[in-house]
Amino acid sequence: MTDAETAAAGRSQLVGVPDARLTDALNAIGAGAYLVDEQGRIVAANVHAEHLLDRPAADLIGQDAHELLHRGPQGQPLPASRCSMRQAFHAGHPAQAGEDHFARRDGSVLRVSWLVAPYTGGCPGPHTLVIFHAPEQARSTGPDREQSAERLSELERLALLAETTTQLTSTFDVDEALRRLVALVVPRLADWAVIDLIAERDEVWRTAVVQADGHTLVWHDDLQGPMPPIPEESPMPLSRALRGVASTLAGPETYQGPPDSGIAVEQRRLFEATGIRSAAIAPLRGTREVLGALTLGRARKAGAFTVADLPLVEDIARRAGVALDNARLYQRQRKVAETMQNHLLPQMPQVPGLQMTVRYLPAPDASQVGGDWYDAFTLSDGDTALAIGDVLGHDLEAAAGMAQLRNMLRALAWSQQQPPSRIVERLDEVIMPITDVAMATLVLARITRTDDGQWQLTWTNAGHPPPLFISRDGLADYLTDGHGLLLGTGVHRPRPDATVLLPPGSTLLLYTDGLIETRGRTLDDGLNRLRQHAAALAHRPLPSFTDQLLRRVQPSGIDDVALLAVRTPPQVTDSGAVDQGA
Repeated sequence: MTDAETAAAGRSQLVGVPDARLTDALNAIGAGAYLVDEQGRIVAANVHAEHLLDRPAADLIGQDAHELLHRGPQGQPLPASRCSMRQAFHAGHPAQAGEDHFARRDGSVLRVSWLVAPYTGGCPGPHTLVIFHAPEQARSTGPDREQSAERLSELERLALLAETTTQLTSTFDVDEALRRLVALVVPRLADWAVIDLIAERDEVWRTAVVQADGHTLVWHDDLQGPMPPIPEESPMPLSRALRGVASTLAGPETYQGPPDSGIAVEQRRLFEATGIRSAAIAPLRGTREVLGALTLGRARKAGAFTVADLPLVEDIARRAGVALDNARLYQRQRKVAETMQNHLLPQMPQVPGLQMTVRYLPAPDASQVGGDWYDAFTLSDGDTALAIGDVLGHDLEAAAGMAQLRNMLRALAWSQQQPPSRIVERLDEVIMPITDVAMATLVLARITRTDDGQWQLTWTNAGHPPPLFISRDGLADYLTDGHGLLLGTGVHRPRPDATVLLPPGSTLLLYTDGLIETRGRTLDDGLNRLRQHAAALAHRPLPSFTDQLLRRVQPSGIDDVALLAVRTPPQVTDSGAVDQGA
C-alpha cells in the first residue's frame, strides 16, 4: 500500500466510508457534489467533483473542505471569516453563490457557482451537501451554441426542481397546483405551457393553455376544453405521453401529415394558434396511473428544445404528477367526508314564526369528518329543541360518536318532557356504557311560545362555548348561565338550567369553538371579535347575517365550524304593520 493510500485509509476510518447508495445518489446529481460532516470534513464525493477538481475521491475524503478547496480569486488562502460558504455551513441553512473559487490539485484556481443545503440521508448525524458547477466548462462552441443558449445551468436546474417540489407539495388543491406548475416553467423554460389531464372514464380535458407575455401569464380559454379520446396505437408525441409511454420533442412539422386521430387534429390546431415552433411533451404520472401530459412550447423564446432538455422536463412532470395525484386523492376523500357529514347533519324543522339558519364548514386542513354537529327538532309537547355540540376527536370515530350522541339525545328529549338539564344529566349517565363517545360538549335548549305570545329560551350548557344573544338594536351578550361540566367525565352532578325571554326581532347564535379559535389569539379575543361582528350585522336578514358573520370572523381552519342561528319574529303594531325597527 502506498503512503497516499495509507493516509486515505486512515482518513476513511475517521469519517466513515460512504456506502454505495450514497455514492450513487451523489453521482446522479449531474454536477460536482460532496458531503461534509459537522466538523466540515469531506465524507463522500462524486465523480463530477473528482473531474472538476482533478482530485480522486481518496484525496478528498477526510480533508477539511475549507482548508483544502476554498481560495480567493488569485489562489490565495481564504480566511474562514471571509468565506461565504463556511458561513453558510455554520448557519445550517440552504444558501448559494454565483462566483467563488476552488483549488485544483495542480494549484490552478477553478471559478465555481455553488449551493449548500443540510443533508440528513445516507449517513448518521448532521451533514451538509455541497453542489458546485464550473461555468467556464459548461460553455459550448460551434453549431450547438445557439440552441443551448437558453439551457439552464446545473445549479439552476437543481434549484428549479427543488422549488417545484416545495411549491407543488404544499397544496392539496388541484387548480392551485396547476397554477403553480405553470408559473414555475413559464417563462423560465418556455413561453407556452399546455396541460392535458385525464378525467374519469379516460376522458381528456385540455385544462390549461398559458402564454408568457413578458412577466404576465395569459390563459387562453378558447384553446382549452374537451379533447378526443386517447388512441391506443398512435405514435404521435402527445398520444404517447397520455399513454405514459415516453417524453418526446415535437414541432409544427410533426403534425403536418394526415392525422391519425382526433388528438392529432387538436395538436395541429394548437401549433397553428400559438405559433409554437419547438415543444417538449412529457407524461404526468401518478402512483397508479397516468394523469395527463405537460407540453412546454417555445414560439418567440430563443433556442429549440433538444434531447438534452427532456430529463429536466421529465423530472418536473414527475414531481407535478405526484403532487396532482395527492391533490386528487385528497379532494376525493374530502368530498366523501363532506357528503357523509351532510347526511349525518339534519334538516331544520319548520317552526311557525321562527327563522332558522344553519351552516357547517369542515376544517380546510382535514380530510375526514369531524365531531361538530347541530340539531333542531319538535318535541312531543310542541316546543322546539335546539342543540349544538362537539365530540372529542376529528375522524370517522368522532363522526360516528356524534351520530350516536345526537340520536340518543333526540330519543331522550322526545320521551321525557323535562327541562334540558335533566335530559343532559340522563344523557351523561348513559354516554359511556352505551356509546363510543369519550368526551363531548353540548348546549341543549328549549324554545317555548308563552301564553302571551312571547318566546322563552331555557337551556343548559355542558362545557360548550356560551350562546350569543343579539337584540334587534345590536346589543350582544353571551348567555353564560346554566353552565356545567362537559359530558363523559364520569362526575355526575346536578346540572343547572337558565331561562331568558327572546324579544321580537332578536337573534340567538349557537356555534362550535372553531368559530372563535384563531392561531396566535386567545379564546377571549375570539369571543370579543364574534360579539362585535354579530352586533354590527343584527339588522341583516338571517341568511345574510350568518354568511357575513362567517366571512368577517374568518375562522382559522384549525377545526370544523357548526353554526345554528334562530331569530324571533318582528313586533307587529296595533295596525297590523311590522315594526321595521324590530
